[in-house]
Amino acid sequence: MARNNPKSIIIMKTIFSALLFFGLSASAQQANYDTSILKEQIKKLDLAHARAIFMGDAVSLDTLMSDDVTVNHPTNRIVKEKEELLALIKKGVIRYTAFERIPETFLFFAGMVVVMGSEKVTPAAGAPGAGKQLQRRYTNTWMNQNGRWQLRVRHANNVCATL
Repeated sequence: MARNNPKSIIIMKTIFSALLFFGLSASAQQANYDTSILKEQIKKLDLAHARAIFMGDAVSLDTLMSDDVTVNHPTNRIVKEKEELLALIKKGVIRYTAFERIPETFLFFAGMVVVMGSEKVTPAAGAPGAGKQLQRRYTNTWMNQNGRWQLRVRHANNVCATL
């Protein structure tokens, strides 16, 4: 397509207008949230999730997590089913004697909040890394589904010692 071709100019203007419209629509959707209130709500949910993992509370985790939650787990596995994740907790593969989560950054999108932060965990006897305090970085994606915020995607990785 030539740049000075009238058809090209019309197509480019149409694409630009569509991008501008959808960009403004997304911004307007974000503006509907009071981010200070939503941040506190999501922070409470994020910390409740950490507490439920620490306590091995499968009932609370079932409520906090979406049915199609996907976790990039620090054991180098991607767990795509809530039932499999809950089974790992029940088997003791995911079990801790200490668990501290520190949410650091909140990113707000229409119907979605991404939380990034750090964790200090000590796996319990029988779990990988038992007895060692591990530093981790995590990213949790909370989505509003049917009027309820649930964890949809999680990525946690152990931080390697610095040289």
